[in-house]
Amino acid sequence: MKLDVVCFGALNVDRLYKVDRIAKAEEESEILGFKKSPGGSAANTAVGLAKLGVKTGYIGKVAADSDGEFLLNAFRQEGVDTNGIVVSKKGRSGTVIGFVDKKGERALYLDPGANNTLRFDEINPDYVQGARFLHLTSFAAETPFEAQKRLVTVASNISVTLDPGMIYARKGLSKLRPLVSRCFAVFPNESELRLLTGEDLERGAETLLGEGVKIVAVKMGERGCYVTDGKESHFIPAYKVKVVDSTGAGDAFCAGFIYGLLENKPLRECGILGNFVASRTVMMMGARNGLPRKEELPV
Repeated sequence: MKLDVVCFGALNVDRLYKVDRIAKAEEESEILGFKKSPGGSAANTAVGLAKLGVKTGYIGKVAADSDGEFLLNAFRQEGVDTNGIVVSKKGRSGTVIGFVDKKGERALYLDPGANNTLRFDEINPDYVQGARFLHLTSFAAETPFEAQKRLVTVASNISVTLDPGMIYARKGLSKLRPLVSRCFAVFPNESELRLLTGEDLERGAETLLGEGVKIVAVKMGERGCYVTDGKESHFIPAYKVKVVDSTGAGDAFCAGFIYGLLENKPLRECGILGNFVASRTVMMMGARNGLPRKEELPV
């Protein structure tokens, strides 16, 4: 099966607790509800793309435990190809424990588990051959980060997109340069862009374009996004919706934007698609429940 997009990142089970407020040190807070969901940034983007009819595959690692099976089954149900996923006989699958308040704000605690042990020699480079995009997100450990750097070197004919997240943004541009310099598009939020480049919105985007990136799309939450390719730039307002849970909004944005790239949409329309897909997912608990189908798209 020829894939259009391969996503490569951590795989986690999200255990999300709805709380009356996010407690600080020495404080208490009441749990109002609980939901167990499949997660992981690149994984959420993969499901978002699959729902839009894109042939999507995945590179990652789980353990041979109930959480690992839960993550694999979730992909199979959504039509994401799982042949690139390594199943370890040792250890445990990754987990995120999250607390989400009434406004949809969240605090997350990560237990990476098997994600941290993914090595390049466990990956089949042929799995990505023929794909149009390889979409990367962060790992907590150096071993899988090194695997990503080696894969983008080997898969030199494939366009790379990157959602750095705070973990990779904290590495700074010099350490992230082996990935960034290979990127067609980078999708940081404002905080990540500042961490990566030391610059504000527009100058930070210019810095990334100067590294060879073709498109920078900065996620700005309820204010929408800023997109630029150096020739044109747009501030695109967010869709006005009731936010229930912001978990996975940035991942959903990436799915919408990459879909726009696959369809050869103009830059501004890619940003609109990113905003739209993100707006649907924040209206429901969990990172994937609100993800739209192709026929629901506005452009």
